[in-house]
Amino acid sequence: MDTHIALANATRSLEGLSVGDAFGELFFHLSPHQTSSSGLPSGTWRWTDDTHMALSIVEILKTHGHIEQDALAQAFARRFAQEPYRGYAGGAKRLLTQVAHGGDWRDLSPRLFGNGSYGNGAAMRAAPIGGYFYSDLNRAAQEAQRSAVVTHANLEGQAGAVAVAVAAALAANTPHPTGQDFLKAILPYVPDSITKDRIQQALQISPGKLHDAIQQLGTGSEVTAQDTAPFCLWSAAYHLENFEDALWWTVKGMGDCDTTCAIVGGIVALSASEIPALWLKRREPLKS
Repeated sequence: MDTHIALANATRSLEGLSVGDAFGELFFHLSPHQTSSSGLPSGTWRWTDDTHMALSIVEILKTHGHIEQDALAQAFARRFAQEPYRGYAGGAKRLLTQVAHGGDWRDLSPRLFGNGSYGNGAAMRAAPIGGYFYSDLNRAAQEAQRSAVVTHANLEGQAGAVAVAVAAALAANTPHPTGQDFLKAILPYVPDSITKDRIQQALQISPGKLHDAIQQLGTGSEVTAQDTAPFCLWSAAYHLENFEDALWWTVKGMGDCDTTCAIVGGIVALSASEIPALWLKRREPLKS
């Protein structure tokens, strides 16, 4: 693995993820069916906890060259304590507050919601891991699972992160598969789960059938990995060459649209020729 390329990929994925996050967040107040690329909202697009946690992922990759779990937990907790208003869900707030006060994620994470969290939070931050481990899909899957278990002890939450990281690793390579072949290439790395079953189901949904995808896969309205990651992978699979088209298509699914757009943005940034300069300008600046 070329470390220079790995870091460049992780950084580019973070840029795409954060732009997608900030873009998607706008549509909790706007309709994507009444807004167009020529009428993008002005002002600063603020990013959410999706980006905030992905910043910690990239920090740890830069520092350690792999997912060092204790360091990652501390980075999550530090950033949360600094800016708890970024849109964190209740489970994450409880966990990271306890970690910030000396709690051990190994004890705390499995107790969330009784059997560990199967939310989409681990998937939303996983694309930069795939970008970093672009040359080794097995390693991308392993490191994604290591990153997920810190906050998501439930297998579904981990499966979502693995699927997104492998998708990002595939996108970072040239040539890369597209469409059904892209989805098929992800499946062998995903643990047996509802998430995997729905990615398999996504193979049967034609690229233009947005309504079918919404109905069969979900778009994050349940805020779970299994009703978020499969739709994102389906959307990315057919828009790998155009970041703008990918994000507009994804946000039309609504649901948890900051997270769906963050996931797709983090993947497609690695395969598309560019992230639109205007979108980068509108996005709130990233922090170290």
